[in-house]
Amino acid sequence: MRIVLFGQAAFGAKSLEALAAKGEEVVAAYVPPDGPAGAVDPLKEAAIARGVPVFQPPSYRDAAVLAQYRALAPDLAVLAFVTDIIPKAFFEAPRHGAICYHPSLLPRHRGASAINWAVIMGDRTTGLSIFWPDDGIDTGPLLLQKTIEIGPDDTTGSLYFNRLFPMGVDALVEAVALIREGKAPRTPQAAEGATYEPPCDDSVAAVKWDRPAADVYDLVRGCDPQPGAFGIWKGERVRFYGARLGDGGGGPPGAVAGVDAKGLRICLQGATLVVPKLRGASGGKMDAVAFAEARGLKSGDAFEPASR
Repeated sequence: MRIVLFGQAAFGAKSLEALAAKGEEVVAAYVPPDGPAGAVDPLKEAAIARGVPVFQPPSYRDAAVLAQYRALAPDLAVLAFVTDIIPKAFFEAPRHGAICYHPSLLPRHRGASAINWAVIMGDRTTGLSIFWPDDGIDTGPLLLQKTIEIGPDDTTGSLYFNRLFPMGVDALVEAVALIREGKAPRTPQAAEGATYEPPCDDSVAAVKWDRPAADVYDLVRGCDPQPGAFGIWKGERVRFYGARLGDGGGGPPGAVAGVDAKGLRICLQGATLVVPKLRGASGGKMDAVAFAEARGLKSGDAFEPASR
């Protein structure tokens, strides 16, 4: 089949390589415009290395862009990690339509931050969906799904990089094979259980220290590595990475119970948040002892209450 791949980053590049390894004919790759200072997307690099034409339209609402796309005569469009809004006409042009990867068990967690919200909301399972996109946000019929468990210490990063990334590439290849064989289902998404959440950004990443310990921990895990859940120390946003729950620290929520090689210990309700890596408003991540020394953060100090 003549496949046009829409995507970006490492996931898009690996999807291109996996499809090519299976003998699929990828006739073009659509990639976002180059980043600041001419940073080149990994999918663009992978496509150029394979001699696959690359298109980087600033908008998909330009009639000339659609005409150029139709001229490629695609049999199938494959959407692998797409953040642009692509009009429905691009899904209708190929002979077999279009399929899209989404890292949740649709219809739960529609939206751009599906993995984050699965962790933040305390889900015990999640997975991925390959679906047929329509003009809604992650609302099209399902082709296949894969389920995984969320471990008690999983983060958004561990779920994505260790499991949902490689599983997603394999699932796209499997879906393409089902389409080629005429065995690909189109199962409507159920209305029951459907959720949609906004992007996981700093508007939701502030730690509310008076929340139950499990809720705080889920937020910190769900925001790791991006955007990084944060507390406020002397007006500075301090972000937390690689955290674990420990025994109670004996102080009020948000108070610093101590710091050692295992991490900065911050009191929660009946537990402590043990944070080995922190990042301030500038610079990179630092280990807890170095960060505490640099900021003068010591036992008995407290992070500011989060605004509600």
